[in-house]
Order: sequence, then C-alpha cells, then structure tokens
Amino acid sequence: MNNRSFLLLLSCLTLPLEAQDALPRTAQTFEIGGGKAFLYAAPKPAEGKPWLWYAPTLKGISLVGRKMYFEAFMRAGISIAGFDIGEVRGGPASSAKFTLFYDAMVERGFSSKPILLGQSRGGIMTLGWAFRNPDKVKAWVGIYPVCNLESYPMKNMTVTLADYGLSDAEFRARLKELNPIDNLQGLLANKVPMFSVHGDSDTVVPYDLNTKLLKERYEAGGGSIQVKVIPGEGHKVGPSFFECQELVDFVLKLP
Repeated sequence: MNNRSFLLLLSCLTLPLEAQDALPRTAQTFEIGGGKAFLYAAPKPAEGKPWLWYAPTLKGISLVGRKMYFEAFMRAGISIAGFDIGEVRGGPASSAKFTLFYDAMVERGFSSKPILLGQSRGGIMTLGWAFRNPDKVKAWVGIYPVCNLESYPMKNMTVTLADYGLSDAEFRARLKELNPIDNLQGLLANKVPMFSVHGDSDTVVPYDLNTKLLKERYEAGGGSIQVKVIPGEGHKVGPSFFECQELVDFVLKLP
C-alpha cells in the first residue's frame, strides 16, 4: 500500500459514523393534496423497503432528532416518513388525506405495510388511520400515545370537532363508532402487533385511559401488545421515552 492509499484509508476510518454511513440529514419533501410529506430514505433499504410512518408531523419529523431511534432505524434499512396536515385527531376526513400520503409512498416503491409510530396526539392520528385500514399496517408503536377520544381530544374540542366536522352533540353521540379504542376488530383480525411506552404519572395523556385501556382491550381480543410502563414519569422528553431499547427491539424484530 502506498502512502496516498494509506492516508485515504486512515481518513475514512476517522470519519464519524454518520459520514461513513451517509445517513440523510435533510428530508426529501413532496406535496400531496394540500399537505407536505417528509421522507428520510434509508441509504441501504432492507428487503421490501420498510418504512416507519411517524406522527405528528408538523413542519418536519421531530423523531429524526432522537439519535438512538434515527440511527437504529436508518442502519436497519427502515426509512422514516410523515405527512403534515396540521392538528388533526384521527377523523375520517383527515384519515382519508393520510391515505393519499400512504398511496404516494407505495407508488414510490415503499412497503404497502408501514410501521406506524404515534407520539402523544400522534397516537390518535395513527390509530384513527389504522383501524380504518387494518390490512395496510405492519405494526403500531406508541410513545405516551393518545389512544382514546374520551381522553386528551376532549381537552380541546374546538380542534377535535373541526377535524371530525361534527357538532359537540353529534360527536358524542357517535363516539363509539369513531373511537379507535372501540374499533380494534380489524387490527385484531389482521394480527397487527403493538408496542407502547408510557409513564404511569402522565397527566397530559393519562396511562389508564390510553395505553392501559388499549392493552386490556387488545389482549382481551387475542391481540399481541407489549407495554413498557415507566414508573413515576409523565409526559416529557427524556431517555425513558426516546432511548427505549425495547421499542427499538420491537421494530427491528418485526418479520
């Protein structure tokens, strides 16, 4: 090996892992039906081009700022994408807009069964779409997720009613029909596995009314759901929720 070759090899070895792997740092973007899609494509896609659909996506995908998750998924060949249609709560009309995004991703060659990951109110966004499209979901993951329309969405009825296009009385009368937690049959029939990490002291999205209730109902129907409860922690950004090895393991072990 000559001196030039040796120096080139040495420079490659001393590059940070991000540079060696060429992980994307800027999202590809495209417009669909009035919304903006964001895509971080894995440099070396795994077989079938799997992708993780993250919500809420509001002017970008905040999950890519969580180093552990971003690098683990990228290096496993799992792309990350999301669709910004503003503050929605899982209603039929916003779910139909999410389907436009789903269709666009599939047209781009990505898997027809994404892994959905909902953080906080992103939980109700992803579950709202999932229960209406249960045959198109590989798995569902939550980070202190809203799972129940009778919980967090009731705290801001203006936003919720705007998404559903209903009056308060109409919304409450149709709650069982619209609430993902009451409509799990399709996901159960399609054997969609689930995982959620949630703090038992969460006052914003209470564990008992959301992840715990989802777990009880999903297991009662014979579904597979893993839950990691974080004792004493609430609705916050911290390692318990954004460096959760069990969450990474769940995603990476999906068939």
